This record gives sequence, structure tokens and C-alpha cells, in this order.
Amino acid sequence: MLKTRIITALIILPLTLAAVFLAPPWLFRILVAVLLLAGCWEFRRIADLAPRVGWLLLVLQALIFAVLLLVWPVPQPFALGLLAAACGAWALMFLRLARFHPDDQPNERFRQLGFLSAVSALSFGFFALCWLRDQANGAFVVFLLFLLIWASDVGAYFSGRLLGRHKLAPRISPKKTWEGVYGGIALAVTAAFLLTAVVPGFSIRAAPLVVIAVVTTLASVGGDLFISIHKRAVALDDTGTFFPGHGGVLDRYDSLLSGAPFYALTYGLLVQ
Repeated sequence: MLKTRIITALIILPLTLAAVFLAPPWLFRILVAVLLLAGCWEFRRIADLAPRVGWLLLVLQALIFAVLLLVWPVPQPFALGLLAAACGAWALMFLRLARFHPDDQPNERFRQLGFLSAVSALSFGFFALCWLRDQANGAFVVFLLFLLIWASDVGAYFSGRLLGRHKLAPRISPKKTWEGVYGGIALAVTAAFLLTAVVPGFSIRAAPLVVIAVVTTLASVGGDLFISIHKRAVALDDTGTFFPGHGGVLDRYDSLLSGAPFYALTYGLLVQ
């Protein structure tokens, strides 16, 4: 199992970097759409959707991506408004974390909210990533987002194991601690400063950079927990098998889905 995880990680990392740095913006948008459609297929399982409704979700999401791809860059002048709407939608989705109970069983309301959450999370995540890629130094702007999430995951893991005492959300993810969150923020901020210091022409003032790192880290933690409540409700360990040894697309990119809109909005407000 560990060998499979390592091999898969060694494949995912260079492919991700190639998509960010080597693919032209139009190809980047297509690759993101394809990846998120795979995540959409996984959403039908964790939202406990009936087969017919699951197919409806997939077709609807494919149509949304197709329209965005065809009309791009028409939505860009409305970017900040759309990103604010995305963050508002995620704020509403985060409210479900407080209401979750491990004994809850999927019901019709759970399925309806799951359907709406899938469309919102995937559509807004697509827009945020593609808008970021089109900015000046777009490849590094997107890479900074990935770096913040990777660094926060690593920082949370080690600080949680070494210092973890106070549970963050014991009903959802018993291993997560507040100490892990703080460690994740610390490493994310450090990584952000290191990247902007070593990349010529890619500089962000200290205060905005700290805000961006903190907001993105907190949002990414919320996204991780949001997918977890669905997996726990339907008794699944993983959302899928897209990445051998790592689970599905939503297992690997849950933090990115929630983190991208908050990162993009703070970047657009504080840096652009």
C-alpha cells in the first residue's frame, strides 16, 4: 500500500507541475474540467444520489464546464463578484459541519444539499483556478495556491502528531487538532514567503501574503472536513479509486476546491 502511494505521488506531482507551468491556458482549463468531472462522478456516491440523479448531475456539470470553456474569457470582468459568491456558497456549506452528527443517515435533504454542493463547489473551483491561471505570472499564482495547501497539510500533520491536544472536529475527523491547524498555517506562511522571495518578478507584500496564506489554509481545512462528513454519512473510506493508494479526486483535491475561491478572492482584492 505504501509503495503504491509513493509511486502514485511521484506521478501526480510532475503531471500537476506540467499542467500548471507547461500547458497553455486553454489546455489548462480543459485539464481542470476533465479532472473535476471525475470528481463530479465521485460526488454522486458521497451524496448518496440515485443512479439517474447521479447521471443528471454529471451531465449538468459537463454542460456548465462546456459553456464556460466556450465563452471564456467573457466571465472575467465579473471575476470578483463571482468569487465573492463562491466564498458565500462555501460559507453556507461550512454551516453543515456544525450540524453534522456521526449517527446521521442520508435522507432526501442530505441528497438535495449534496447535489447543490457538488455543482457549486466544482463550478466555482473551476472558475477560480482558470481565472488565476490567466493572471500575470499566472503559473506561479496557481503554484502558490498548490504550495499553500501542500504546506498546510504537511504542517498540520507533523504539528498535530507532535503537539496535538485540542480536537478540531472530533465528530467529523477525530485526528485533526487545533495545534495541527496552527502548524499548517505557520508552514504555509513560511512557504509563501520562500516562494515569493526566490521567484524573480513574483513578489507580494508581506501583509497581503500572510492574509492570503491564512485565509487559504482555513478554507482548505473546511473543504477537507466538508468532504469527510459526506464520506462518514455514507460509510466510505475514500471517494473513489482515481489515484491508486490515495483514493479519489475529491480525496486529493477537497482542500483545493474550497481553498481556490478564497485564495482567488483575497488575491484579487489585495494584490491585483
